[in-house]
Amino acid sequence: MQYDNPDDVFRHPPDEQPFIYTGDGRLSLQFDAGTVQSRMDPSAPYRLELGYTRTIMGFLLFVPQPRRIGLVGLGGGSLVKYCHRYLPQARIEVAEINPAVIALRDTFHIPADGPRLQIVCADGAEFVALAEPFDVLLIDGFDLGGVPPQLCSQRFYDDCRAALGADGVLAVNFTGDDPRIDIYCERLRRSFDGRFKRIPAQASSNRIVFAGRPLHCPPQRLRASARALASLHEELALEQTVNELLTAQPD
Repeated sequence: MQYDNPDDVFRHPPDEQPFIYTGDGRLSLQFDAGTVQSRMDPSAPYRLELGYTRTIMGFLLFVPQPRRIGLVGLGGGSLVKYCHRYLPQARIEVAEINPAVIALRDTFHIPADGPRLQIVCADGAEFVALAEPFDVLLIDGFDLGGVPPQLCSQRFYDDCRAALGADGVLAVNFTGDDPRIDIYCERLRRSFDGRFKRIPAQASSNRIVFAGRPLHCPPQRLRASARALASLHEELALEQTVNELLTAQPD
């Protein structure tokens, strides 16, 4: 990423701690100068700025009204804020391993904990292993090396399956340049008995994997779901996600 705006500002604590990058009217959460973990427009803090966040919300095509959502990886809270605002029936539980990330929650306008939201400082693998069934489980945990080993093991994906209800859906964010993505996806396939779809994220090199309940829905059913959700979730461009799901080649 280029930082050539003279008005851009860095605040970068030492020891690989998260820092805030300010430029172009946006706030970004980063761990290094080249990778954006989360981005927010302060004038519209609930808007999903990064394409992968819009694609991962495609879980709504399969579970349009989740009652319980689990999330591994808080970042700048884009997914948490969107779910909290637009899915009022859902209780959201978040595991974030880095207390310095949690400490930035007010900067990124993340709501306070309450009856519908709880953010805990915990290892995501332990959080999932001990969880009661979720309707939706979102995995968006990274460190400077990429996906931490405990969040991409066969045991972790087995635990993800166990942490979902019978009709639950898992959604996982991967960077597209991760050389081990095929290995991770094969583990997911084994854990979920082949109920698995990998698609490109919107406006991004990332890849999103959906797994869990049967995902091979008739095209007309998926398109009808996208239309039904469009009035409330127009910014998600769910029709684009539907097209990607329908054209995804078997891995």
